[in-house]
Amino acid sequence: MEAARTHIALVSIPAFSHQVSILEFAKRLINLHQEHTFHFTCIIPTFGSPTNASKPFFDSLPPTIHYIFLPPVDCEDLQVNGVPIEIQIQLSVSRSMPLVREALTSLINSSGSSKVVALIADGMAIEALEFGKEFNILSYIYFPCSIMLLSLCLHSSELDEKVSCEYRDHPKLIEIPGCIPVHGKDLPNSVQERSSLKYKLFLKRGQKYRCVDGLLVNSFMELEPDATRAISQESRCNPPVYPIGPITQSGPSDPKNGWECLLWLDKQPPNSVLYVSFGSGGTLSQDQINELALGLELSKRKFLWVNLRAPNDRASATYFNGEGVEDPLHFLPLGFLERTKGKGLVMSGWAPQIEVLGHKSIGAFLSHCGWNSVVESVVQGVPMIAWPLFAEQRTNAALVTDGLKVALRPKANSSGNGLVVKEEISNLIKRLMEGLEREEIRGRMKELQKLAACAMMKDGSSTCTISKLAFKWKSLGRSLED
Repeated sequence: MEAARTHIALVSIPAFSHQVSILEFAKRLINLHQEHTFHFTCIIPTFGSPTNASKPFFDSLPPTIHYIFLPPVDCEDLQVNGVPIEIQIQLSVSRSMPLVREALTSLINSSGSSKVVALIADGMAIEALEFGKEFNILSYIYFPCSIMLLSLCLHSSELDEKVSCEYRDHPKLIEIPGCIPVHGKDLPNSVQERSSLKYKLFLKRGQKYRCVDGLLVNSFMELEPDATRAISQESRCNPPVYPIGPITQSGPSDPKNGWECLLWLDKQPPNSVLYVSFGSGGTLSQDQINELALGLELSKRKFLWVNLRAPNDRASATYFNGEGVEDPLHFLPLGFLERTKGKGLVMSGWAPQIEVLGHKSIGAFLSHCGWNSVVESVVQGVPMIAWPLFAEQRTNAALVTDGLKVALRPKANSSGNGLVVKEEISNLIKRLMEGLEREEIRGRMKELQKLAACAMMKDGSSTCTISKLAFKWKSLGRSLED
């Protein structure tokens, strides 16, 4: 007799880090419940063709996970006019909704014995939730960020009423239930400039989140215990929250980039190397590239700097297209590569981040604090230098520095230009790579690493949470078959 089959539709956004997170969740659920045949189909709006760096990941997906890259929508007007990255994503997804509905309709009509029982949409693809109602299937949000940020989204309307000025100008810390209070300037880009479209869309998303069947969040109870308890106690106001993390990438990275850095790391002493990466799209100005390079050199510590990009004064300039035509190594200070030869390795390409962070030679991680990178750092037990650039990264940086206390955060110089100078960078590297402070931070991160491993065990909090969802979806699949 053929095993029962249950089909889940996913809707992601044109951002590889978001696509990885939601698909890794699907892989984890399938691996945990192999006795039941789960099928996932991920519908992905696009700006253009997938990047070369993403191809190995999609090629490695199991046969029960399918993906559909929709035809690209025309968003040239958004890029030409310098529209903020959050708006570009939101509007590109909005313009793709007719294509999403068409793909979902085809999936439901042709699923055969594998019944579509639920729709899970990325937190920035909320318009897809209307299709769940239309097709009478359960609707969920997949939130690839922290519970702290989810709580901020759910309480955005209340905060909007309490605070009258711009958040960055608010004289007091912003209170988020169950979370550490944060400075207004550390709230996401989306809530800065309250008269802007991005702020209005942020408020709208927060309201829509309250109207779903559940919120899946890439965190785990032990990482954010107070925030988890606070958000769970509001069950009468909010839909159920499912902390299903830590979800990290397990598929292969581009090997031709990975081999070089891993071979180099093999030759370095344990805990001796600072790993530097600003994620899949972060960029620095020319002045900041110079200061960072000189700070690495001044620290006299070993380093691996990957994903180096040509300079740009806009931090998110390469978020959708990180494959430029200019060689970024040309923008490093004159003589830097020669002077640091043998002590550092700089790469313009991708690196297999999970493998790098798990390597015995890595002692710390200078990160842009994208949530995927934060979670990966926790899973591998690597202390951080928190260097946020855009989106929600400043909020994540506040959490890891002031809340979890597993990171140090650089301070910009006093001139007001936002530049972090080489002396500050060197000092932070030394503090995190040697001495008593290093041991204290490393000890706290190792405790979080243990908690992350426990959450993923057979009876761990994350595994049990995923199993609750799987049981519900299995039951629906069987009832539809009957």
